[in-house]
Amino acid sequence: MAIRTKPAHRGGARRAWTGALAAAALVSTALTGPAVASSAASDASAASAASAASAASAASVASVGHAATQRQLDAAVRDGVPGALARVTDHDGVWNGAAGVADRTTGRERLPRDRYRVASLTKTFVATVLLQLEAEGRLGLDDTVESWLPGVVCGNGHDGRTVTVRQLLNHTSGIFNYNSDLEFRRKVAGDGFPTHRYDTWQPEQLTALAMSHPPYFAPGAGFHYSNTNYILAGMIVERVTGRPYGTEIERRILSPLELRATSAPGTDVRMPRPSGRAYSKLLSQDPAAEIHDVTELNPTLAGASGSMISDSADLQRFYRALLRGELLPAEQLGAMMDTVDLGAGVPAGYGYGLGLLRQELPCGVEIWGHSGDTRGSLSAVAMTRDGSHSIAFNFNADWTGDTGKVVEAEFCG
Repeated sequence: MAIRTKPAHRGGARRAWTGALAAAALVSTALTGPAVASSAASDASAASAASAASAASAASVASVGHAATQRQLDAAVRDGVPGALARVTDHDGVWNGAAGVADRTTGRERLPRDRYRVASLTKTFVATVLLQLEAEGRLGLDDTVESWLPGVVCGNGHDGRTVTVRQLLNHTSGIFNYNSDLEFRRKVAGDGFPTHRYDTWQPEQLTALAMSHPPYFAPGAGFHYSNTNYILAGMIVERVTGRPYGTEIERRILSPLELRATSAPGTDVRMPRPSGRAYSKLLSQDPAAEIHDVTELNPTLAGASGSMISDSADLQRFYRALLRGELLPAEQLGAMMDTVDLGAGVPAGYGYGLGLLRQELPCGVEIWGHSGDTRGSLSAVAMTRDGSHSIAFNFNADWTGDTGKVVEAEFCG
């Protein structure tokens, strides 16, 4: 989720479900996908179908009770988001909402099955794989990082002998967030983006960036969201299984659940069809700054911390299956949902488990899920504990849009 202690990206508060997580710390950067984005011709033809679908969905909003959610999607577009897309499932069935456009050049509207970069939602997939490995007796949550990755976590006060796998997954390790390295951030998100957008980053490089800075605190002494934790988690998956984290996600989660719109794209910079474009102001604070098309990017800069692509239906299916015990035994699911506090400055009602966020909304509804932000994309999934009511949505911009208001509108009205 968009959880931040420092404003590493302007407007960080908007990334959280309700904005309160701005006090905790998150910079998630997932970038890329397979296959090429739609051509102008196919976009034009899709726009006609999208128009009809959009009109039908707008006409049914009031009757199915999602008018407040649609208003927030419309508000996001008024605030500058090119296009917003949402899918809701509840006792009344499925509702698809949209506003704005998927492509600023062609005017193609957003479609219900559009794929997008889900950024830090990747963390829930990676945590699920590690918990499956624990259930199989192949590793322990209290194993040290050093026991699996000798010599990787060391330097400037970092010591892998004192950090556990559990502490990686719930962000209590204290390990520095490599995304907060200013030069790295400039290259992948700021004015260096045009030059470095296709660079391939190895997990060892990203970890070394983190090791060049001191830790936030001693392991277990606090909470600080750090993408480095999940780069290391992905490396452990590969050390245990002999296969990359993406391969394990495919064979353990995507294939069994038939999540055909979901992928861990490796180094592929393209987006699969159907999909729209992704837009960014590249960290500029100027309201009149140029909007850049950042659709194609090398996802290795996020790796196991946030490289995946999916669509709303697949995301809802995954989180629902997870919470209903279809992917993990009861003991491991219980460990995943055993949350820690997010620290000083964050209101009561929030907790972070192992790759899973819990929040109690102001109206008293408890929701579970995750969110993520990357260049040109803000995404979130939130659902009730039994999975009966859920929302998955995406904004194709990274400088504006209040994700928290969308969630509250759906669950609180």
